[in-house]
Amino acid sequence: MMKANELIVIGGGLAGCEAAWQAAQRGIQVILYEMRPLVNTGAHVTDRLAELVCSNSLGANQIERATGLLLNELRQLDSLLIRCADANALPAGRALAVDRERFANEVTQSILAHPRINVVREEVKTIPDQPTILASGPLTSPSLASAIAKFLGQSNLFFYDAISPIVEADTIDMNIAFRASRYDQDGDGDYINCPMNREEYERFVQELLKAERIQLRFFEEEINLGVKSGKGEFFEACLPIEVLAQRGKEALAFGPLRPVGLKDPRTGKRPYAVVQLRQDNLAGTLYNMVGFQTNLTFSEQKRVFRLIPGLENAEFSRYGQMHRNTYIFSPQALKPTLQTMRRPDLFMAGQIIGVEGYAGNIASGWLAGVNAANYLKGKPLLVLPRETMLGSLVYYITHASEKDFQPMKANFGLLPYTEDEWVRNKRDRHLYFAQRSKTILEKWIKENGVLD
Repeated sequence: MMKANELIVIGGGLAGCEAAWQAAQRGIQVILYEMRPLVNTGAHVTDRLAELVCSNSLGANQIERATGLLLNELRQLDSLLIRCADANALPAGRALAVDRERFANEVTQSILAHPRINVVREEVKTIPDQPTILASGPLTSPSLASAIAKFLGQSNLFFYDAISPIVEADTIDMNIAFRASRYDQDGDGDYINCPMNREEYERFVQELLKAERIQLRFFEEEINLGVKSGKGEFFEACLPIEVLAQRGKEALAFGPLRPVGLKDPRTGKRPYAVVQLRQDNLAGTLYNMVGFQTNLTFSEQKRVFRLIPGLENAEFSRYGQMHRNTYIFSPQALKPTLQTMRRPDLFMAGQIIGVEGYAGNIASGWLAGVNAANYLKGKPLLVLPRETMLGSLVYYITHASEKDFQPMKANFGLLPYTEDEWVRNKRDRHLYFAQRSKTILEKWIKENGVLD
């Protein structure tokens, strides 16, 4: 039997945990459903809440970068997950990277310890008929995905996403590889760099293109949704390394392997290409291969990636893999409050609504959690100012055309501006937008009593 001021949150990922926390902090009793470990997703490896499946980086941390601005807004909004990320940050140049195990542990402990949150390990197969936040993520189970598609009256959209391999640090040959950040930004050498000359690069690309790939299974039969596309489509911002290599011989050298801002200490010159590895845990024993999302078979990953200078004897603690990411056509389904148009007591958040990137998922969970609490308490629901990155991101996913809609990361192109606000220098323009966001958000928080 439903209790007064009770909210169901489905999904224990980034968005679901942030939503549950924000609602509970506002006096709402929350039941948080997470199907793991009873039902696995094929991409997660633990039963912890807020497990980071792909990269361990939440993105750039400087306010003049789009993700950094969003992270700063979340700090202003007192996000639990960003607080946990800051507490478990790793050296990563100017990015916010975390020890993924410690981060997930801290989020899990915080959620479990909250007196108004009850975590239930159970698969939810239908949409509850009481106030609910659907934050089931891109790996929503087939049963629930089918229920969502039926409720929305639209076909499910989907694309394939990918995970990068992780290498054991002590198997990297540091006689070849070297520590440095691009342009020695902070002089701290947060990345391990594996340099390639032209011959090594061309050989690597040649073998990469020949390598055997895992056959992607289709999800039409699994979910039976009448999917919009007849085949899986890769998300442009997260292309597998082998798919990117197909775009031309130099595609990788000008993409994830670009060597700008780096010098090989052995030669004193810039390498022809460079593979970067970023620290993945606090102990510094694991490093992930930056930009190396892949769908090669595990044996081919071992063979081809060991052609990279410095990784000839590399041991992989995790191989790269592909997984399905499911998302809805939000402009036809959601209001800017993240309520569904068909039910005012049903909210959605996270990657399933078309918000891409860890910070974006957390931010959408924040908004859904706060608005669900306000709905239950009879308070006005909130719409963030478009001058904020979060406000513009939500505006995009609820207003984009069918032709243009695809999962969207934070980017400055979403923000509105007048001719008087235009600044020609790109960095100065971004700094202006960041300061404008900070000022407007501070005023909005105070006027709406958001943190009271």
